[in-house]
Amino acid sequence: MPRRHIPQRKPPLADPIYNDLTVSRFVNRMMLHGKRATSQSIMHEAMEELGRKVTDKTPVEVFRQALDNVKPMIEVKSRRVGGSTYQVPVEIKDNRREALAMRWLITAARGRSGKSMGARLSQELLDAFNNTGTAVKKKEDTHRMADANKAFAHYRW
Repeated sequence: MPRRHIPQRKPPLADPIYNDLTVSRFVNRMMLHGKRATSQSIMHEAMEELGRKVTDKTPVEVFRQALDNVKPMIEVKSRRVGGSTYQVPVEIKDNRREALAMRWLITAARGRSGKSMGARLSQELLDAFNNTGTAVKKKEDTHRMADANKAFAHYRW
């Protein structure tokens, strides 16, 4: 235990346009080399495009639904027992679920070919909203791996 006081983590400020903490956390996660303004402009461009494509819901609702569709419930962790390594399925805490979903969405958007990053991100968010796309496939692969290794669940720690 440290002898000194550990300061509390400051929550990020809400996004200035959409007034949403989740959007702000996504912007922070997408940011490269400290360029927050670039990351914000990419996100706002993607949200505007989502607003044009999906008319019955707000862009923030579409974003949150897409994020929920990508969040994994369970993952596998390596556990070494008696000289062999087992992939043990474990449940994921909420913070890690959100972090993984954001990371997968950003990676999938960066991996797409074509137009600007804002257009690629909006297309990936739209695919995730419709339960298709690369990020949702990554989630399904993770769940499939955990289901295949269900026999080693008793090695959970």
